[in-house]
Amino acid sequence: MLKIKNLEAGYGKLKVLRRISMHVNPGEIVTLIGANGAGKTTLLHTITGLVKTLAGEISLQGKNINKTAPEKRVAAGCSLVPEGRQVFSTMTVKENLVLGGYVQYKKDKKTAAHEMEKILHIFPVLKERENQLAGTLSGGEQQMLAMGRALMAKPALIMMDEPSTGLAPLIVKDIFRIIGKLREDGNTVLLVEQNAKAALGIADRGYVLETGKIILQGPAEDLLENRDVQRAYLGRDVG
Repeated sequence: MLKIKNLEAGYGKLKVLRRISMHVNPGEIVTLIGANGAGKTTLLHTITGLVKTLAGEISLQGKNINKTAPEKRVAAGCSLVPEGRQVFSTMTVKENLVLGGYVQYKKDKKTAAHEMEKILHIFPVLKERENQLAGTLSGGEQQMLAMGRALMAKPALIMMDEPSTGLAPLIVKDIFRIIGKLREDGNTVLLVEQNAKAALGIADRGYVLETGKIILQGPAEDLLENRDVQRAYLGRDVG
């Protein structure tokens, strides 16, 4: 689904990512964990085209997308749920969802309407609030709206940047349950998350990013048992 080889990227003269190589298979949840400033968000923004690739290769479904414009990457099947939700607060829930599926909506309004019904089924609370302004929703509801908006584009790959940030523990549990269900429904997910325990708990595989480099990778259960991961990211003091 996604293949990255020797990727380097950054801002101006500041190189943030250094020779990143990784992949995401169809139907997997793959998580990226790491401390603040490790380069996780920069990696997602480079995949979406918001940050320029300096070297290396990004392939989506077998096609090199290095020089593809960000909006065309969405059309090619790559959607991002940004950190901090970033919903359109002065628009209704329904209008936010329509915007998320704009590419599909232009092609076929009937298919887009069917997609919206599917998303409102996944997130029943959005169905209840579809005519409510997005800015009046709770943090958890806004996160669900941001996820639903990204799904409206019918992505081959949905990427999520810190979906649990600022949410109450019960809501976080619900968000991760929904992410797990997305995989059951055949979606492919690349998840960036500081809550390493929760992320590795639902992921198939994981990568650990440190100062722009991948320092560890493997099945999620192996990373959960790794002493360095436990010490650095799971808050366990292992002697």
